Amino acid sequence: MATRSGVGVAMAARSLLSARAVIAFLLLLLPRVLQAQTFSFPFQQPENCDNNQYFDISALSCVPCGANQRQDARGTSCVCLPGFQMISNNGGPVIICKKCPENMKGVTEDGWDCISCPSGLTAEGKCHCPTGHILVERDVNGTLLSQATCELCDGNESSFTVANALQDRCIRCEPTFVNTSRSCACSEPNILTGGLCFSSTGSFPLRRISTTRYGEIGMYLTSEWFAKYLQSSAAACWVYANLTSCQALGNMCVMNMNSYNSATFDACRLFQFIFENAAGLSAIHSISFWRQNLPWLFYGDQLGLAPQVLSTTSLPTNFSFKGENQNTKLKFVAASYDIRGNFLKWQTLEGGVLQLCPDTETRLNAAYSFGTTYQQNCEIPISKILTDFPTPIFYDVYLEYADENQHQYILAVPVLNLNLQHNKMFVNQDSNPGKWLLTRRIFLVDAVSGRENDLGSQPRVIRVATQISLSIRLVPNTINGNIYPPLITIAYSDIDIKDANSQSVKVSFSVTYEMDHGEAHIQTDIALGVLGGLAVLASLLKTAGWKRRIGSPMIDLQTVMKFLVYYAGDLANVFFIITVGTGLYWLIFFKAQKSVSVLLPMPVQEERFVTYVGCAFALKVVGFKNLALMDSSSSLSRSPPSYIAPYSRILRYAVSAALWLAIGIIQIVFFAVFYERFIEDKIRQFVDLCSMSNISVFLLSHKCFGYYIHGRSVHGHADTNMEEMNMNLKREAENLCSQRGLVPNTDGQTFQIAISNQMRQHYDKIHETLIRKNGPARLLSSSASTLEQSIKAYHMMNKFLGSFIDHVHKEMDYFIKDKLLLERILGMEFMEPMEKSIFYNDEGYSFSSVLYYGNEATLLIFDLLFFCVVDLACQNFILAAFLTYLQQEIFRYICNTVGQKNLASKTLVDQRFLI
Repeated sequence: MATRSGVGVAMAARSLLSARAVIAFLLLLLPRVLQAQTFSFPFQQPENCDNNQYFDISALSCVPCGANQRQDARGTSCVCLPGFQMISNNGGPVIICKKCPENMKGVTEDGWDCISCPSGLTAEGKCHCPTGHILVERDVNGTLLSQATCELCDGNESSFTVANALQDRCIRCEPTFVNTSRSCACSEPNILTGGLCFSSTGSFPLRRISTTRYGEIGMYLTSEWFAKYLQSSAAACWVYANLTSCQALGNMCVMNMNSYNSATFDACRLFQFIFENAAGLSAIHSISFWRQNLPWLFYGDQLGLAPQVLSTTSLPTNFSFKGENQNTKLKFVAASYDIRGNFLKWQTLEGGVLQLCPDTETRLNAAYSFGTTYQQNCEIPISKILTDFPTPIFYDVYLEYADENQHQYILAVPVLNLNLQHNKMFVNQDSNPGKWLLTRRIFLVDAVSGRENDLGSQPRVIRVATQISLSIRLVPNTINGNIYPPLITIAYSDIDIKDANSQSVKVSFSVTYEMDHGEAHIQTDIALGVLGGLAVLASLLKTAGWKRRIGSPMIDLQTVMKFLVYYAGDLANVFFIITVGTGLYWLIFFKAQKSVSVLLPMPVQEERFVTYVGCAFALKVVGFKNLALMDSSSSLSRSPPSYIAPYSRILRYAVSAALWLAIGIIQIVFFAVFYERFIEDKIRQFVDLCSMSNISVFLLSHKCFGYYIHGRSVHGHADTNMEEMNMNLKREAENLCSQRGLVPNTDGQTFQIAISNQMRQHYDKIHETLIRKNGPARLLSSSASTLEQSIKAYHMMNKFLGSFIDHVHKEMDYFIKDKLLLERILGMEFMEPMEKSIFYNDEGYSFSSVLYYGNEATLLIFDLLFFCVVDLACQNFILAAFLTYLQQEIFRYICNTVGQKNLASKTLVDQRFLI
């Protein structure tokens, strides 16, 4: 026994060792096996499978069907071939089929039994019955008949039955057939439309119904939905007061943007026809715009009705931010309907019912927190819209509230549809609320009315609510948080479907709050006036103190300038106090109030506040480019997280031009009023320099028109030392010598001149000699002789001009006169210099117009246009400013260089005239 036990133990040990060795070997082999495997397989779809294959949803591949089988309609299982019955089907991939006997070639509708058919077979091997008959395969207790029968439904007056769509039972005829023809047939002259039968003798305008739908994108199409159901819905609503038909008609009017045209019988015209002819019916809830059996679509078309609806009656409930009676929730609810007019349910708007942009539920519901300005924007693919909104849902929006007795009520919320047309006019886009036509029902997406020919096809055009804005207005002078009825402003966009997978649409949803800030503006103006007056007194006191300290009792220009400096600083302090006080007012009273009595200003209403801030920081011009954004805000700064709208080129140009002109005008006024009067006037200094240098200047800008600067020294010569020059100036200041003017005892030194033709001809003759001496002929002679000839020519010109000024040439004389006012305005001369030249007194130094210095206006406009063109091209103010500065410097350098060369070539030392 012991020996046998030892042997057993040894054998067990060997077995264990062998098993371990096998396991170790397998573990070593496993990585190589895994490396040899591939984790990819052919990609197949249900439509790739053959007729004798089905798509295995587990293996994700095509698998052959069994014997006598073919693919089913979905392609994910197999069914028996025609003439074969099922004998086994447990819901798995395998079914068993058996051929039917020759005397029973038909298969029952459920496919489990064979049966003899009375009148042939269908393509699927089922029994076929004529139109109006139903197929009977079993008796009343379910026993299978050996031969199926086709029973004709009794359409006589006693039964009024007809076969249903599946032809498996008889049902009662549609009531309109019975009412119209007293049978189940709608024969002529009766009208069959939308599955309903109507008499042709009624007064309803059935034949003039238009089914054409106009798209915002300028496209005309015939809507299959309108063509199929508009006529029947309108007739059923009018003739039978069918509730769902009336709702369906109203939906089609809403799908047509509530647009009304008296010239055509479209959906809204038909609705209006029924509404007007139902005046004898009672009004629902005593609302005259809501007739019995009809949906409430309009508030009426009377002018001035919209302001009454929006501002006459306040909501009888209070909103408060804090306290025991805290009420910060806007409880909007909506009655929803499907496209066929069936009522779906009452639902709250929370959870993003009207918000197409996806977001968290908390953020979506923040839109209905009272006092919270809400803005949501996104871009949604068209493919997602078509998937999420195959048919439109229609909403009648109400605001739920409780009265003082805690009874629950709902208030209808009016809608301002910006796409509504009244006789082809977009009345709701007018800035005058008195012309608005308010409506009630809305939808988000319409992907049905844009389908042509087939309602199962993809729509050619869809209509999307791309902008929805909910505005809430506080009742003036309220202390209990009362509001007027909210207003929903909605804008739709029509989208032409080209490629739904690549197209997208931008949508937005916003909630804004408004109140009348007129009283706040008046209080701000009063504060500004009072504090501004105090600032004047404070500046006067500071100026008086400064005058006393410097010991100057005289009120001179320096005193006035000092007062203006003081006043500017004090006025800046006034603006600072007002802006800080205004900001603190809104911060404290808005955030700390219990019952709502104030609301924050809208961006448009903050313009005055922004102006005051800008005045407080008047020395810094920044942020003006934000005024060119395509939005209504006039704020000079934008926070980084805020939405930056695209720039408008028109507004950008306007801002650039306004700023440039403002800066230019300020510079012109500064130099004209202050700098040139009290610092230096370079043009006047140039005239003085001419007198000191004993040089007169002829400037001929045209052939017979130009300018003359009389620079003849009253001291006879200019080549003198400093002592003698100082004495000469002192004598001139003390009137001990003659005056500088061309006319004795006058100071007029500058003139506009209109010279006669004779004088010009004589001038040209001398000038041609000068040009010829400086021309190519000079290359043939020495440089010394050329210079000598040029000097002689210049002396000849100086002698002629000097003699002309001294009236030596009687045949070429001149006279001096003042220009007429109209001549100055028009910039022209009425008198032509026939025999004598004319010198016009020119105290305005108009000769500067031929210089770079005198073309400020032209250069200002040129720089402005250059800046704007560069900015419009690159959309960058900094780059435009840099390039404008660069071209200014280049242009200035060129002008200075050319001017210096011309001056050097025409000027000689001690010459009498500069030409």
